[in-house]
Amino acid sequence: MGEVVNLRKWVKAREKARRAAEAAANRAAHGRSRAEKAREAQEAAQRARRLDQARRDDAPEA
Repeated sequence: MGEVVNLRKWVKAREKARRAAEAAANRAAHGRSRAEKAREAQEAAQRARRLDQARRDDAPEA
């Protein structure tokens, strides 16, 4: 025979695991801090400036 399981506890544990997984997904999607967003924007601006500085002016136009 199998192990005796309290159904009420099993259902609660399953629901708790589901909520934890949903919370982890939400943290991954929306969990960046203001500082992380600002740093990422600053890095993107710096990459754009470097690209503009490396552009050649004497390139033939199409």
